[in-house]
Amino acid sequence: MTDTTVQTSASGRPLADPSKPLVQVKDLEVTFKTGTGDVHAVRGVSFDIYPGETVAIVGESGSGKSTTATALIKLLAGNGRISGGKVLVEGKDITGYSERQMASVRGGVIGYVPQDPMSNLNPVWSVGFQVREAIRANGVASGRKDIQAKAIEVLQQAGLADAERRMEQYPHQFSGGMRQRVLIGIGLGADPKLLIADEPTSALDVTVQKVILDHLESLTRELNTALLLITHDLGLAAERASKLIVMHRGRIVESGDSLEILQHPQHPYTKQLIAAAPSLASRRIHSSTGAAVTEGVDAIDMLKLAVKHEDTEAVIEAAPVMVSVKDLRKTYSIRRGGFKSEPLHAVDGISFEIHKGTTLALVGESGSGKSTAARLVLGLEPPTEGEIVVGGQNMAGASAKQLFDLRRRMQVVFQDPYASLDPQRSIGAIIAEPLKVHGVGDRVSRHARVEELLEQVALPTELAHRYPNELSGGQRQRVAIARALALKPEVVVLDEAVSALDVLVQAQILQLLADLQEELGLTYLFITHDLAVVRVVADAVAVMEQGKIVEAGPTDEIFENAQQPYTQRLLDAIPGAGIEFGN
Repeated sequence: MTDTTVQTSASGRPLADPSKPLVQVKDLEVTFKTGTGDVHAVRGVSFDIYPGETVAIVGESGSGKSTTATALIKLLAGNGRISGGKVLVEGKDITGYSERQMASVRGGVIGYVPQDPMSNLNPVWSVGFQVREAIRANGVASGRKDIQAKAIEVLQQAGLADAERRMEQYPHQFSGGMRQRVLIGIGLGADPKLLIADEPTSALDVTVQKVILDHLESLTRELNTALLLITHDLGLAAERASKLIVMHRGRIVESGDSLEILQHPQHPYTKQLIAAAPSLASRRIHSSTGAAVTEGVDAIDMLKLAVKHEDTEAVIEAAPVMVSVKDLRKTYSIRRGGFKSEPLHAVDGISFEIHKGTTLALVGESGSGKSTAARLVLGLEPPTEGEIVVGGQNMAGASAKQLFDLRRRMQVVFQDPYASLDPQRSIGAIIAEPLKVHGVGDRVSRHARVEELLEQVALPTELAHRYPNELSGGQRQRVAIARALALKPEVVVLDEAVSALDVLVQAQILQLLADLQEELGLTYLFITHDLAVVRVVADAVAVMEQGKIVEAGPTDEIFENAQQPYTQRLLDAIPGAGIEFGN
């Protein structure tokens, strides 16, 4: 008599046969209909995903990786269609499935975590309502209490520690990282057999990223859940995926074992990706236009060219202080129900200095207070206590006119190049706006300045007549940088300015920032959670935890000899930190 016992996972779900592919993609073609004709976004893509396997797809923006992922669950944009090939899910071709048939696939068989947490959460519904609706729709739980309990559980699994207390808050009350965790919770809510995660941790700091990825890894082990990661982080792909697929212009150019590909790449495009990826082994980027500069030193002035590495700190100290922050505090009053409230110390007595022509990176986990500190420095919010001096001007005692004039000397580049540009204005109008606001020049001179700025950020001047939706993410971020430079500022605050970009574009933007810093003598305050980027862009680092600076110093010193356990924990959490990539 044969044994018919069915093996089950920890959640009681029958385990799939590990020898049979869960998903088979065969010669997949995806076409988008546009005003200028058909665009073939995916061309002849084939791969298999087995139960419990983690597969990563990497490539630059426009390579077709996200389009391939959304084709697996038929969530393409309205003008897109699967124009060829097959997608077999548990042996059944779903390319001809109706929306009703797809409802049985989405959620329970294939879960999906989209990339943009703000546009994928409804702003008028509470977070708890949206999670409960997903659980109810997937039939994971029934009954009000069970659904509520499951909603809290999946959010806690996704790294939202105080899930029960925050269930009735709205998306705008969450940070970008917290909204991303909500989407991950929704994606995991139905215990899917395959979870497609499109840049699931791009908005998260490294420690929360590690928590999320550890949890996803435990799912693949305990529930036999397969994971398809769409990412531009090669360290993450190397550390978490067993199989790697490299896409370029809609085609797979290389695929196989992750470590084998990343340590011994064969295709020129893969080699290009690896060369562009920042890592802990990287060193400070220098201007590509000037003479070679000593390792670890960025040019403040020509004197630096003659300075040895060990004298870097002394040279930076000798430069004048451009931004000085002393005992800065920002306290918010948080409502706790009824008429009760309690203080939240977002920034709690921090002090730092940024010398002219240098870059200070402010790093820390989500909620550490780094973005709040940046808003205070920019004068977008008033501090509760403390002193901010920019270029000798104390912001606390400044009149409205003095603050207005000070804004000419300080500009900001935001994280999201899609949200920070007005879609209804041309590129030229967007870049010229600060000039008009501050009454600089006439129409002819402003037009000339726009062309000059476009050339400065390595964009063709013809783009002045185009609109943001006609540009790639990297081009939009260059436009945002051009706008920030329009008034010839002395200080530029970069708030997660490269975290939304793929490695090739990121490398171009970081090099551009280094070139502009040397050419114009700019001072940067760089807000980021990506410590690998910090290594290549910053002269000094200040590490924030719960509103306080717990460690600060030159970049090399912090990375090579961190004193605080918190700093060491951040460094240890960087994906792929111990993996040496090939070339």
